[in-house]
Amino acid sequence: MPRVSATQLFEDTRDKLRLTWSAGREPADAAGSLDSQRINASAQGLIGHLNIIHPNWIQVLSTTEIRHLSELDPAARRHVLDVLAASNLACLIVSDGQEIPGYVAELAETRPVPVLSTPMTSIEVMWILRPYLARALAEFTEMHGVLLDVLDVGVMITGPSGVGKSELALELISRGHGLIADDVVELFRIAPNIIEGRCPPVLKDFLEVRGLGMLNIRTIFGETAIRIKKNLKLIVELQRASSEQMTGLERLPLRPDKASVLGVPVRKVILPVAAGRNLAVLTEAAVRNYVLEQRGIDSTQEFVRRQEAYMSGSEDRH
Repeated sequence: MPRVSATQLFEDTRDKLRLTWSAGREPADAAGSLDSQRINASAQGLIGHLNIIHPNWIQVLSTTEIRHLSELDPAARRHVLDVLAASNLACLIVSDGQEIPGYVAELAETRPVPVLSTPMTSIEVMWILRPYLARALAEFTEMHGVLLDVLDVGVMITGPSGVGKSELALELISRGHGLIADDVVELFRIAPNIIEGRCPPVLKDFLEVRGLGMLNIRTIFGETAIRIKKNLKLIVELQRASSEQMTGLERLPLRPDKASVLGVPVRKVILPVAAGRNLAVLTEAAVRNYVLEQRGIDSTQEFVRRQEAYMSGSEDRH
């Protein structure tokens, strides 16, 4: 399961946030780590300003919070610190270039909990950390296929081995579309309804095509043929089909097909593979049709309404 330790957070964001490890230490076990399973099962917030009603896993102390704590009487301040110590506190971040108060340093040593400091404002800290944490802690899975950017839509081409996924991907790339990942696609659920696709580092830039071997798409087609990541919006499944199967296919599907990826429904189109069918053109048409559906234009339903009007005699047949 995805997990981020305070040390990893510090190393990954140190330059962006100009972080300093000011006090405390990370627990020897994983109890102080940000664990996606524990976070999803908790009512606590992930990151925010000081909150003892719903304590955040990462508490940010700006000038305002430190002034508030300093103005409390010792008993009230001790209560706040006790609540923090009892919560699932992963780390404290002191912003605005504030000095670490003695009571915070004491909490850091007794908890133990890391205390990081930065000269940046608390809002800037949260702007940077929220997307970082969303990606680092996202649920993920792997799928076999090719992920492409087709007309600015993330399209996953799937199907059995040898059906022609890579050949279709190569043709789409030659038509100006972009490659994200081939063979193994990493999929992350970065929001309740958003699946982001990425490429494993070892496979970056490469596309395997039978008979040609490994092709470096960046070298052959240039920088514009590669994308780092893309949100998955459409799955195009290739299926081998005989002439009899082609004849038996539903001509007018009234309900769009969907696949579930990490619990998120994703629009799916099934394209039979047969001689004479231009799969690249069909894929582009499927993407354009998907974009129209997102804008409220459903070609199938429009055709059905026209037919119903025709059958009822309410439309001029000429």
